[in-house]
Amino acid sequence: AGSSKVNVFATMDQRMPLAGVAAHAQRAERLGYTGLHIPEAVHDGLLMSLRALEHTTMLRVSSSVLLPSPRPPLTAASAAWDLAALSGGRFELGLGPQVRGNIIRRYSERWTPPAPRMREYVRSLRAIFDCWQNGTELAFEGERYQFTRMQSFIKPRPIEHPDMPIVVAGIGPLMTAVAGEVADALATHPTNVAPRYLREKVLPSLERGAARAGRS
Repeated sequence: AGSSKVNVFATMDQRMPLAGVAAHAQRAERLGYTGLHIPEAVHDGLLMSLRALEHTTMLRVSSSVLLPSPRPPLTAASAAWDLAALSGGRFELGLGPQVRGNIIRRYSERWTPPAPRMREYVRSLRAIFDCWQNGTELAFEGERYQFTRMQSFIKPRPIEHPDMPIVVAGIGPLMTAVAGEVADALATHPTNVAPRYLREKVLPSLERGAARAGRS
């Protein structure tokens, strides 16, 4: 009611080839969608996001979601920084974990508890972005990720829209709480979007995580 704006995002077939993304994104923009969710399952989510942003002017584009397992934080940060600069701040960095079987057998990665890892991943991204934008010394030291070196000759320049939203996907209470603690938004999943589940399970988990960081 009133003048509040409702944001509505379109999505796309995870099997859509790179060649089809531009026309799909343009159609979503013509139809008045706020943004477009870009999946990462069959194709690379960053390449698909680039294609969508290049061929639109107002549409927000959100990776929904990038997988941290095969992508170190600095690699994701570099690509996200470039997409934010290219698009005038229309890129949203969505991140999500994967199940243990995929992490070990599909990506050949070492399994670690996903919620603590995601918390560190997002915090390290914010430290990297702060270093690039504000010249803050890079001194992030977590249990899994340590970033303490950023040479000036490879450091990206500040950009006009550095505060890109970081979205964390979560289903269970631990990852949902991490989203409440460190992210700007939660990406839900078909298994946890029923209204009653959102009210009784998701929102309390978000509130628990937010309280840990002193957030509402």
